[in-house]
Amino acid sequence: MATIELNQDNFEQTIDDNDIVLIDFWADWCGPCKSFGPVFEKASEKHTDIVFAKCDTDREQDLAGQFGIRSIPTLAIFRERVLLFSQPGSLPATALDEIIGQVRALDMAEVHAKIAEQEVADS
Repeated sequence: MATIELNQDNFEQTIDDNDIVLIDFWADWCGPCKSFGPVFEKASEKHTDIVFAKCDTDREQDLAGQFGIRSIPTLAIFRERVLLFSQPGSLPATALDEIIGQVRALDMAEVHAKIAEQEVADS
């Protein structure tokens, strides 16, 4: 699957309708973003069951602000509507594949149970 363009209008539906979503927050003027772009694109071709989305932080300032993006590129990963990973910086292909493997291996029932416990503790 090729990458999709993520914006304020399609963000919620993209996260709600897909099991795993990787988001590359980037900008056209950013050198590290340009070097990470092909790595992200190649991973999208390798992992066709995952949604790979790119969010242009210049055009989507509100969405970038919701994520507190201060440095780009920043990679964010959702699984089952849970933000599991958010980290600035360009990654090599091997590191991106390793992170994807870790996200796939997570026991999401356990993750959801821990979130529920935390919500009860916070209320």
